[in-house]
Amino acid sequence: MRKIYLMLMVLFLSGVAVADAGAPVYKFKLSTIDGDPTTLGAYKGKVLLVVNVASACGFTPQYTALEAVYERYKDKGLVIVGVPANNFGNQESGTNKEIREFCSGKFHVKFPMMAKVSVKGDDKTPLYQYLTSAPNVGGEIRWNFTKFLIARNGQPIARFESAVTPDSPEVISAIESALKP
Repeated sequence: MRKIYLMLMVLFLSGVAVADAGAPVYKFKLSTIDGDPTTLGAYKGKVLLVVNVASACGFTPQYTALEAVYERYKDKGLVIVGVPANNFGNQESGTNKEIREFCSGKFHVKFPMMAKVSVKGDDKTPLYQYLTSAPNVGGEIRWNFTKFLIARNGQPIARFESAVTPDSPEVISAIESALKP
């Protein structure tokens, strides 16, 4: 409890906006891959699959499955959100423009992509500070393509590590369950 309090105080004193430790993901400030300020509040009421992505990783081919899952479930309320990060092996060293061009050109990505952030370490973005400390899904990000499933109410409900593909029965079952009214 003391650790969470200290983390929130540091965030407050540094000017980072967070409501409280139980706040849904909608509050955290991000930028789109094109540099426009946003929050995940644009997807309020949707089921989210938030994934830290990288262009030069052994798991990069998961973009194909991510896009297929997005196309299959987007009309039912699923939004996949790609969050590029260069925290592991310099596997996302490009600019946001280069990342966007790579994703759309090679993998035909149409799901929302955010600007590159840090998902681990001292400069970890507040969204990932929240996700990695959330009950039942928390813990440090160990590699690219870690997936967080967020319920329609903005609360994290499941986490899938890098090797678990987005189209695996485990992920699909969790998505379908979260999409039920």
